[in-house]
Amino acid sequence: MNNDLFSVKDKIIVITGGGQGIGEFLALELSKRGANIFCVDKKFKKTKERIALHDIICDVTNLHDIKKTCMEIFKTNQRIDVLINNAGITLPENSDSYSLKSWQKTLEVNLTGAFLFSQKVLNLMKRNRSGSIINITSINAEFGFPNNPAYVASKGGLKMLSKSLARDWGKYGIRVNNLGPGYIITKMTEKSFQNKKTRDSRKSNTMLGRWGKPEDLLGPCIFLVSDASSYVTGQDIYVDGGWSANGLPIE
Repeated sequence: MNNDLFSVKDKIIVITGGGQGIGEFLALELSKRGANIFCVDKKFKKTKERIALHDIICDVTNLHDIKKTCMEIFKTNQRIDVLINNAGITLPENSDSYSLKSWQKTLEVNLTGAFLFSQKVLNLMKRNRSGSIINITSINAEFGFPNNPAYVASKGGLKMLSKSLARDWGKYGIRVNNLGPGYIITKMTEKSFQNKKTRDSRKSNTMLGRWGKPEDLLGPCIFLVSDASSYVTGQDIYVDGGWSANGLPIE
């Protein structure tokens, strides 16, 4: 077996939303394994752990910021191997009175931002006729979460965007796949996790009987980043403890 098959060493990886949560965790872990990580976010906390990361202030809804960021990375490294579109927000409100402002903001960050970043990275990946784009979706792309219509719509849209881009960009040697977390313990899900009724309900809906941790996403992410997935594109990989296989609704 090729010992380098799952290697991420020397990969040039861009991670949006890399300042916290899942994005920060993946950035730190991939960096430990030899990848050259560029984190994109609107703000960062300066910590000792982030010393090895390259932090770039960028608004993923601002096309000028995206162009500037991509060219800055390319100018220094002459390539971008991997883009992980992880930036995302959730603004839950009752669907009956969901505000247009919340709807537009969520779609801008979660869906439009991923599309714009992918477009700009495409132009750079095409030069090397290779690349991997990983879109962080959610089990909400499959099951409608109540009272959060914009988040559900954005993740469902992102899922199908990946499949569309995989068809369009395969001829350039570029792979596009989805990595869909279930309920992972992060700052974004903290409110739900602290509510015992909600925490226990979501735990019981998984086959493995627990909430996920950011660590659970690392293996599948390494697979999609590395050459091990060189013949994989247009696919959904759900890391949800078996929730989606159970086919249970989200309550």
